[in-house]
This record gives sequence, structure tokens and C-alpha cells, in this order.
Amino acid sequence: MPSFVITEKCDGCKAQDKTACQYICPHDLMTLDREKMKAYNQEPEQCWECYNCVKICPQQAIEVRGYADYIPLGGNVLPMRGTDSIMWTIKFRNGALKRFKFPIRLTAEGSVDPYAGQPQADYSKIKQPGFFNYEAKKA
Repeated sequence: MPSFVITEKCDGCKAQDKTACQYICPHDLMTLDREKMKAYNQEPEQCWECYNCVKICPQQAIEVRGYADYIPLGGNVLPMRGTDSIMWTIKFRNGALKRFKFPIRLTAEGSVDPYAGQPQADYSKIKQPGFFNYEAKKA
């Protein structure tokens, strides 16, 4: 089921340039109604339920209704994002709650150097065979 915004909770990320859900949505579905200052999913049928918007919303104003095979009628799944983990709260239709905590990072934010230990790029070899997307010209 697609994501939806609980308008009573949404504050439009306090009218910043982009809302958090707009920033994170990989399909560019979330948008801000500037008149009401509330976010919404502009094309629900295109939503692939990745939960990115749900996890990043600072007001917990976005939900995704789960499918009946894992979230029976009346149940829900709510993530609460912290700085180092996400706490998933599962509410079953009988009212029982279960919580699961998962780390979201193992290193300090900004501390990873993806090119550490790699040689500097040698642009003089860029046209030699063996490089990605290089096609040799046929005579």
C-alpha cells in the first residue's frame, strides 16, 4: 500500500526548501502543498513502499499501510528513527506490541572515505581498452 501523510501531524518540515520526505523519496513522489504547508504523495499508485519517507519524517506523520499477509487488519508498523538506530514498533490487531531496534550505521556520519587505499585516477589511460563504457573504433 502506498505511503500517506497524516495531515494533523505534518508541519511541512517548517517550510524549508525541501521536506525530508521529498529529499529521501527515490521515486520523487512526495511533494509539498505550499498553500496548506503539508506534504503528500502526489502519485500513490507509483509508490513502491520503500519506507524511506516513513523512516525520515521528523514528525512521524507518514505511514504505509501494510499488506494483510504480514500486518493483519487493524495492525500497523511504525519506525522511529534515532541518530544511531531505528526502532520498529509492530502493533498487532489484538493490541499486542513488539519492538525491534536495528542500528542504522556502524561508523560516525561523514567519517567514511570511500576512496581510501585506492590509487589516484590516471586520466591519461582513459581511452585504453578495458575501461567501462569504452568502445574501440573500428577501422
